[in-house]
Amino acid sequence: MSIIKNYFHYGFFIAFAGMLSIMACLGFARFVIGMLLPSMSVNLQLNYSEMGFLSTGNFLGYLFAVLIAGRFVESYGPRAIIFVGLTVSWVSMVVISQSSYLYLIILMYLFTGIGSGFSNVAIMSLVSRWFAREYRGRASGFIVIGSGFAIILSGWFVPYVNSLMGQEGWRINWLISAIAICLISLTTLLIIKNNPKDIAINPIGYKEVAEESKFEKSDLHPHFYFSKILLHIGIIYLLFGFSYVIFITFIVTTMVQEYGFSENVAGKFWSWVGLSSLMSGPLFGTLSDRLGRSKGLMIVFFIQMIAYLLVASKLGINYLYLAIVFFGITAWSIPSIMAATVGDYFGTIRSASAFGYITFIFGLGQISGPIAAGFLAQITGNFTLSFVLSAITAFFAIILSCFLKKPQRLE
Repeated sequence: MSIIKNYFHYGFFIAFAGMLSIMACLGFARFVIGMLLPSMSVNLQLNYSEMGFLSTGNFLGYLFAVLIAGRFVESYGPRAIIFVGLTVSWVSMVVISQSSYLYLIILMYLFTGIGSGFSNVAIMSLVSRWFAREYRGRASGFIVIGSGFAIILSGWFVPYVNSLMGQEGWRINWLISAIAICLISLTTLLIIKNNPKDIAINPIGYKEVAEESKFEKSDLHPHFYFSKILLHIGIIYLLFGFSYVIFITFIVTTMVQEYGFSENVAGKFWSWVGLSSLMSGPLFGTLSDRLGRSKGLMIVFFIQMIAYLLVASKLGINYLYLAIVFFGITAWSIPSIMAATVGDYFGTIRSASAFGYITFIFGLGQISGPIAAGFLAQITGNFTLSFVLSAITAFFAIILSCFLKKPQRLE
C-alpha cells in the first residue's frame, strides 16, 4: 500500500493532529518562554540564574513525565494520554498568568512540563503505529513542525500584546497560549485514533510493516532499557537537548540585552526561527529515510554547531541572521529522526517506551543546559561562553552519531 495510492489515508489526518499537538505541548507550552522571559524578568525582577531555574522547573516536570509516559501509552493508548497531558499544561499555564510569586510560577511550570512530556511521548508513538519504517522519518518530520508554527505566532503576538498591556502583558500572553492549547486538545481528541485497526485499515506502507513484524518479535530483548544501542541513541539525544535548549531559551534575551534589539525586532527574529524551521522536520526526516539515521544526524548537528559559533562570535548582525537561519532549518529535525530511529529498532510494540526512555535522557540535557548557561552568563555578564558550550556539545554529538549502526533484521 503506497503513500501515493493512499492519498486520503487517515494516517495523514493523524500526522496533522500530531502536528497540532506538538504546536501545543512544545510550541505554546515551552518554546514561547523565550519570548516571554525578557518582559517577565523586568516585571518580576529576575536575574539570569532565576531565569535559568524557571526553564529548569519545566524540564524537571518533563523529565519525570517522559520516564513513565511510555507505560501509560501502552496501557491507555496515545489518544487519552495526549488529551490529559495537554489539559494539565493549559490549566497550569492559566495559574502562571495570575501569579506574582516566582516559586509558584516555577511549580506551575513544572506541571506544564509534566503535561508536555506525556503528550509528546504519546504523539511520537503514533508514528510507528501509523507509518511503516520507510515513511517514519518524513511523517515524524511533518509532526514536529508544529513547534515552528507556534514560534512564528509567538514572535508576532507576544510583542504586540506587550505593547498594548505594558509590563503586565506577559500575563495575557500566558493566558492566550493556554487558551490555544485548550482548543487544540479538544480538536485532536476528535481526530486521533490509537491504531489503524480501530477504523479497519492498514498503516501507510503496509508491506514494510509486515516485513518488520519478524524483526520486532525476534530481535527485541525483553530488557531493552539496558541495551547498548538505546543508551547510545539516548546520549546523542541528551547532547542535542543540552545544546539546543540554550539557544531556544536565551537567544531572544541575547538579542535584546547584548545586541540592543527592541523586543519588537527580537520578536521578528524569533518568527524567522519559526518560519525557517517549518521544513526542518520533513527535510531532514526524509533525508534520514534515504541516507540513514546516522548520516542524517551528523549533517544536522554540524549545521547547528556552526549556528552556535556564529552567535558566539559577535561578528555582527548579518552573521546573527545566518545563525538563526542555520538553526531554524534544522530546529526540529533531531526529534523527528529520533522518533523514526526508535521505531526502526524497537517497532510498534515498544516504540513509546523506547522514545520515552531516550526523551528522559534528553531531558537531563535540557535541565542542565539552562543552568549551565545561566551560571556562565552570571559570571561573564553575557551568553558568549554559553553558545560556545553548545557548539562543543554539538561536536561530540557528531562523533557519536558517526558510530550509530543500522538495525539488523533477521531474514
